[in-house]
Amino acid sequence: MKIAILDDWFDTLRGLPCFAKLDGHDVTVFTDHVEDTDALAARLAGFDALVLFRERTAIRGDLLDRLPGLRLISQRSVYPHIDIDACTRNGVLVCSNMHAGTPSHAAAELTFALILAALRDIPGQMTALRDGQWQTGVGRTAQGKVLGIHSYGRIGKAVAGYGRAFGMEVQVWGGEQSRAAAMADGFRVADSREAFFATSDIVSLHIRLHPATRGSITANDLAAMHPRSILVNTSRAGLIAPGVLLAALDAGRPGSAALDVFEGEPTTTDPLIHHPRVICTPHIGYVTEEEFDLQFGDIFDQIVAYEAGAPIHMVNPQVRGA
Repeated sequence: MKIAILDDWFDTLRGLPCFAKLDGHDVTVFTDHVEDTDALAARLAGFDALVLFRERTAIRGDLLDRLPGLRLISQRSVYPHIDIDACTRNGVLVCSNMHAGTPSHAAAELTFALILAALRDIPGQMTALRDGQWQTGVGRTAQGKVLGIHSYGRIGKAVAGYGRAFGMEVQVWGGEQSRAAAMADGFRVADSREAFFATSDIVSLHIRLHPATRGSITANDLAAMHPRSILVNTSRAGLIAPGVLLAALDAGRPGSAALDVFEGEPTTTDPLIHHPRVICTPHIGYVTEEEFDLQFGDIFDQIVAYEAGAPIHMVNPQVRGA
């Protein structure tokens, strides 16, 4: 098969063990990012299969209509960036391993790194030291702080475990299933949504983004947080209603934010990036060699299975008459 891999910005995949799964295939790795539909259509003409790097490139109907030879899109996890109906209309099978029960340890680790960085103002202390200033203030310890997890899924569960190991008081909010799972693991569930935001020193978001959850974190939620609280978002920016976080920070509730996700990625111009009470990273929660090898091992397995005539993790099986 002729396979295109998009958006491998640091040309990482060819150096990972999982890449050997594509031996015998004609693979082209693109290390730049292209958004223009005309340019993408020209680039992808003639390929049988397309490998997506998370949500870095959107695949919409106007592109798919111009790729008559495309047969397979292989990726991992959720797919809000793919027009599944257009794929089905064009006879393109989408395979995506949803990795149920398997946490992203990379994302969970970065979440806790951001929590510690915010509590101790590590970025500010580093900048001041390099500018010739010795100490710029007094930080806070994690031990004893109330860590709010919303909600208790794969990554939220891992972060809650880290919080427990650091001596934090973990409380959880989310749907009924999420709350029940947290209680079964011995974690406290907040009395109400308002109480959750009001009593957490740190609120960490771990919610899947889909139409029902887009904008679900509201101005009222953030206004309930106390002036020294920290909002952490390593999930998706779209969970927070548009403009709400920037206004909330300007109003002083929450007191600060630690972010790994932004609208319109990739971006360097989002005003949150430059806000004085925000520490931020450029969506690197999943960007580790180990996580890539795990994720793309699954993605390449889907290609191998498709080529063998037994596709797995099909999103639109009707393409094959299943």
